[in-house]
Amino acid sequence: MRRSTQRRDAVFACYQREVTDRPLSVLLAEAKPFTIDLANGVEEHRDELDEVIAEYAQGWDLKRIAPLEKNIMRVALYEMNFREDVPAEVAIDEAVETAKKFCGAEAPGFVNGILGSAARAMKEHAK
Repeated sequence: MRRSTQRRDAVFACYQREVTDRPLSVLLAEAKPFTIDLANGVEEHRDELDEVIAEYAQGWDLKRIAPLEKNIMRVALYEMNFREDVPAEVAIDEAVETAKKFCGAEAPGFVNGILGSAARAMKEHAK
């Protein structure tokens, strides 16, 4: 199974966890290892990831961001911050593509803007 598909599966598991409150372990029962790692990582670092989203979502309260869009960004930010095997550009591109397929017309630009700002800040901090 391609990593793109596993990323999408992680996004949907995290989304379902948020909107249904079902345990992540149940939602990931038959998932691949990469999906499990991403979803568990997002869950473990959710508060940190949400702080980053809130910081760059200028003019948006975190509660107003659609749960699916939030989880797309959480997975990408988790990869950007905690997975050295995934370049930031790949995480951002995958997130934007997922938003194009499953969210409203404005979502891809919104997701790209927040993740792009976070990636630029990460590069500045790395210098």
